[in-house]
This record gives sequence, structure tokens and C-alpha cells, in this order.
Amino acid sequence: MTDQARLSPGDTAPDFTLTDDAGAEVSLAGLRGGKVIVYFYPAAMTPGCTKQACDFTETLASFEAEGYTVLGISPDKPEKLARFREKETLGITLLSDPDKAVMGAYGAFGEKKMYGKVVQGVIRSTFVVGEDGTLTLAQYNVKATGHVAKLRRDLGLE
Repeated sequence: MTDQARLSPGDTAPDFTLTDDAGAEVSLAGLRGGKVIVYFYPAAMTPGCTKQACDFTETLASFEAEGYTVLGISPDKPEKLARFREKETLGITLLSDPDKAVMGAYGAFGEKKMYGKVVQGVIRSTFVVGEDGTLTLAQYNVKATGHVAKLRRDLGLE
């Protein structure tokens, strides 16, 4: 169904610098030495994406206690991400990838099935980047609901 490259554990995480909802630049290289959860979602303020962002926010303190930074990336503009943060009282870092270049580098944009049709779009995906910049986890086509709990189990945090 999809022909873009998929990343796997052990691969070097593609570096990026993106703008957050407050207009500041955030780079993956700047977080080297720490563990980073990078998740891609289709659109701010939609039901599934809101559920996922709220789940990450609710468990953020426990992720941070284990040394993780959480970055949510969507194609939304920073202004929309700021409204999303304010409306849902989100604590995670929200980054804007309007040209979808970072999504493409991670294999998180391309063909997917939606309501039985093949469309081009954001593939809901989650990656865990180790302190050395390599991927320790790469998950594609994750579900919005229940994903954060599953991720915590996969990381041995529960």
C-alpha cells in the first residue's frame, strides 16, 4: 500500500529543526543525550489527535521522570498548534511540519487507507530516539486511542 521508506530500530533518526507553537525552533540534535518520543499525527483539534495529545499530556510527568521528551509533529501551522495547546491545556511540545519533509524522512507521510479508500496523508506513527540518536522503537499506523498506554508498556514504564 505504501512505497515510502520505513525506519526500524537501530536506524539513525533523521535530524530536523521545526517551529513550535510559540514560534521557537526545536531541533532533534539539540536534544541529543536525552531520550525523545517523536509522534506524528494528522491534524490538531480533531477527535483522535486530541485524544492522543491529551493522553501524552496526562502521562508527561512520568515520561519526563524516565528522561523522555515528547514531541508531537503535524502539518498544522504554529498558530493552529497554539490554539490546540490552549484549548486542550496540552503540556507536550507541538511542532509544525507544513511541507511534510520531516514526515517524509520518517516514512510518516504517504499512502494509507481511510474509510476503505487509498489516500495520501499523515500516517499516525511513533518513534523513540535513544540518547545516541538511533531509533529504539518505530511504530507505524498506531491507533490514537490507547496508544500512549501501549507505548508505556512497550517501554517498560508500567
